[in-house]
Amino acid sequence: MTNAPQVPAMHALPDGEAELSLVVRLPWEDVARLGQEAGRLASQMQRPVTLDEAVSYRLRSARPSASHAKPSGEQPAAVSSGVTSLPRISGTA
Repeated sequence: MTNAPQVPAMHALPDGEAELSLVVRLPWEDVARLGQEAGRLASQMQRPVTLDEAVSYRLRSARPSASHAKPSGEQPAAVSSGVTSLPRISGTA
């Protein structure tokens, strides 16, 4: 058990999106790729970019478009009971 302050796992944002808080264990190589992605975005946006912002951008760009939540029981056939993989971040900068 940690002494870290408790952060809500999910909360709604004013723009209609939701923000999730979670802990993910990553190999250092993936953290380095996220750093490269953050650097690329910072150069493109002309401002500092955090790793969590780079992850958010990467997850959004990894799928064609956002789909709204479907009522329970209407999961696509490709979705399994657990997460099998997350999109890999390319090593290009």
